[in-house]
Parts: sequence; C-alpha cells; structure tokens
Amino acid sequence: MAEEDVKSTEDQKIYTNFDDFLRGVIYEFYDSTGKQHKGSFIALIIASGEVTSLAMDAVRNRSNLKRLAIGAVGVVALRVGLKYALSGPLGILLAAGTAASLIAYFVRNRQEVSSKIGRYRELVAQSRVDYEKLQSDHRDGRLTEDQRNLMVDGLMKRLLNDLER
Repeated sequence: MAEEDVKSTEDQKIYTNFDDFLRGVIYEFYDSTGKQHKGSFIALIIASGEVTSLAMDAVRNRSNLKRLAIGAVGVVALRVGLKYALSGPLGILLAAGTAASLIAYFVRNRQEVSSKIGRYRELVAQSRVDYEKLQSDHRDGRLTEDQRNLMVDGLMKRLLNDLER
C-alpha cells in the first residue's frame, strides 16, 4: 500500500506544469510505441521542442538515462551536443552509437518523420491549451486536486491515443 502511495505521488509530480506533463507523455509514448515506431518517436521529440529539457532531465536523473540513451539522446545530441547530454566516456560512446542509429534512421525515413511533425505540433499545442484550462480551473477552485489529476491523466491518455493514430 505504501508503495502505491509513493508511485501515485510520483505520477502527480509529473503534472505540476505542462513541460513535465509533456515529458511524461514522451516517456509513455516511447514505452508503448516508440521502440517499434522510431519515426513517430523522433517526430514527437522534434515537434514537442522538449529536446533540451529531456537532455537535462537525463543528466539530473540517472534512472531515466538508459531509456533516454536508447531513444532520445541521439536527437538531443544533434541539437545540443554530446557534451551537454551525457558525461563520461561510456556515456559518450553509448550516445554516439544511438545518435548514429537515429541519424541514419532519420535520413532514410526523412519524409515519414517530416510528415508527422506538423500534426504532432498541432496535437501538442491543443494539449497545452487543454492543460492550461485544467490548471486554471484548479486554481480557481472549480476542480479539486483529485479531479484535476484525473482530468490530466485523461488528457495524457487522449494525447497518446491521438499520437498513435
């Protein structure tokens, strides 16, 4: 029971602002479909504009480092540089391999990735509006914290569903 309370608290922490919410969506998207659909994952990273914050999150939180190295660090390395994304020789080698793999995938499938970026940007922008409305309703007392968390969870599931289509 105590373990569930800790997990619940961690999940709620994701939703404190839109950037954290979007980061949670990216992690969830990667876990559910990003491994099989690299083009969609790369398009989501580019469309969300979360490249830099994902890199900084990886540096701060070592537990997410492996997941990011496998998926997002290659894209991060393109825009930010390896020295900002990871530290240490092993991290650089891992990121270099991942970057090379994702760059090669992006080059081979440029049209697939590019065709999804615009749609993903629209979905992210609409989700931002919806998220800010929920936060505003919560601040104004129209939603309790539990109601807000439930609504944000529903918003996340809807966004993930829309991204997978």
